Amino acid sequence: MAVTARTRQNPAVRISTPTGRWILLTTVLGSSMALLDSTVVNVALPRIGRDLDASLAALQWTVNAYLVTLAGLILLGGTLGDRYGRRRIFVIGVCWFAAASLLCGLAPDPTVLIVARALQGVGGALLTPGSLALIQASFHPDDRSRAVGLWSGFGGVGAAVGPFLGGWLVDGPGWRWVFLLNVPLALLCAPIALRHVPESADERAHGRFDVLGGALGALSLALVTYALIEAGHDSVAVALTGTAGLLAAVAFVYAERRHPDPMLPLDVFASRQFTAVNLVTLCVYAAFGGFFFLTSLQLQVVAGYSALQAGTSLLPTTVLMLLFSARSGALADRIGPRLPLTVGPLLCAAAMLLMLRVGAGADYLTDVLPAVLVMGAGMVTLVAPLTATVLASVDTSRAGLASGVNNAAARAAGLVAVAALPLLTGMGPEAYRSPDAFDAAFHKAMPICAGVLVAGALLAVTTVRRPAPDCRHPECRTHAWTTAPPLESRGRPERPEPSGPREPSGPGRRAGAVPGAKASPGAGPEAVPPPDGAPHDPRPDAPPAPRPGAPHDPPGDAAD
Repeated sequence: MAVTARTRQNPAVRISTPTGRWILLTTVLGSSMALLDSTVVNVALPRIGRDLDASLAALQWTVNAYLVTLAGLILLGGTLGDRYGRRRIFVIGVCWFAAASLLCGLAPDPTVLIVARALQGVGGALLTPGSLALIQASFHPDDRSRAVGLWSGFGGVGAAVGPFLGGWLVDGPGWRWVFLLNVPLALLCAPIALRHVPESADERAHGRFDVLGGALGALSLALVTYALIEAGHDSVAVALTGTAGLLAAVAFVYAERRHPDPMLPLDVFASRQFTAVNLVTLCVYAAFGGFFFLTSLQLQVVAGYSALQAGTSLLPTTVLMLLFSARSGALADRIGPRLPLTVGPLLCAAAMLLMLRVGAGADYLTDVLPAVLVMGAGMVTLVAPLTATVLASVDTSRAGLASGVNNAAARAAGLVAVAALPLLTGMGPEAYRSPDAFDAAFHKAMPICAGVLVAGALLAVTTVRRPAPDCRHPECRTHAWTTAPPLESRGRPERPEPSGPREPSGPGRRAGAVPGAKASPGAGPEAVPPPDGAPHDPRPDAPPAPRPGAPHDPPGDAAD
């Protein structure tokens, strides 16, 4: 298939064709690069600290340097893809991520590793939004839901394989191969994308890029994170840095108000539901970030597990989400999101309290597995309804923006937790080298994380309401990434195809969209008028009008 530098929004690739299979392979490879790092870096931290003689603060920065640039720039990355071409920005992100990974793998000291991780986050901000957007922009509307289902399913398999692979690499060839593995993946992914993936862009994207907003957002996160990590060492520097971080946040809000085309339009928070759900997200993903960071260390430093054992110990959470998240989302559609968003955090809080049983010589079956299973059940209950409620809380045309904001909020919450928990629990710079000291701090951290989750549950039960019946539903229904919710692409068609009875063909399948129909900014097809003689409903997400003489197909999502 010949690919052009820029195409109109008229996706026509079928999933059964060679080009369709190449596109799926490309997007799975690209997303797997970011996924592998998110699932195995925590497992590698004790070995990194020992080999590089790093302090606990350096290990915190190894995690957070990546999250600072990723959370600060991920919205800008999606905008760049809309403007200059999603394939182009995706390939740049893949190559950038691989180059930064190579630098991580060759890092001679903690400083170089931290800088390289920050550069990795920039590549991730270009890569992450593009993976799903390429699917949305390329596939025929009748095949899009199935393609998204396959993409998310293979991503879940990658999430399940990651702990095995990462633990084996850390225990075997060494932690550097956790990063070096991205290089051959990029060497495979980028040429396939350039050869087989059609280019697409939003021809209506225009105006100046909000580079200042992206820079101020990342700077604010970096300065606040530094102040939290270094608190207690140099009080003057910490005070100055923390103040500068707050001032950068204020400047970010001011810049977004003044910019004609802001990265984060602040009026999106006019929706009470959207604001409330993002506050719940901050609570939930702050607790998740602290849990996964500290638990990987606890299992190795205190319980004496190997890196492979520690990585696979948490595998049931990924498996449960992969198997049951779509069903959880369907249940939330029927009963409303308030109950899942209340019960899910409470289950996760109970799991973190159960983790208090994990200490020196902990037995996996009796001490670790019960907590992990309860944690997985809570995440199954919570994550899919949370993403769906975010999309349903704003106008259909802004669903891609809403999901991007929620994704950035989740990552920012995680990095703040990783920075703040050692401070709140009194961990010293060498705490991870002492099993007794780390165990004492871990037993203080888990109740804190549980308390934050309870606060999220209280927010949900008092603020979350049932969405409108005609709201937008997420196309990606299968969740397996425990570090953040999946980023919903802007390229979902808004109008279903006016056709006869449909067949479900994947998670979140709606009635097929009219080929060539135009959607919200992203990759949607161009709108076409209804068939002759059919009534027209001007609402952007209105159900299709039946063709004359055709059987009526009720609107809504097919069963998963």
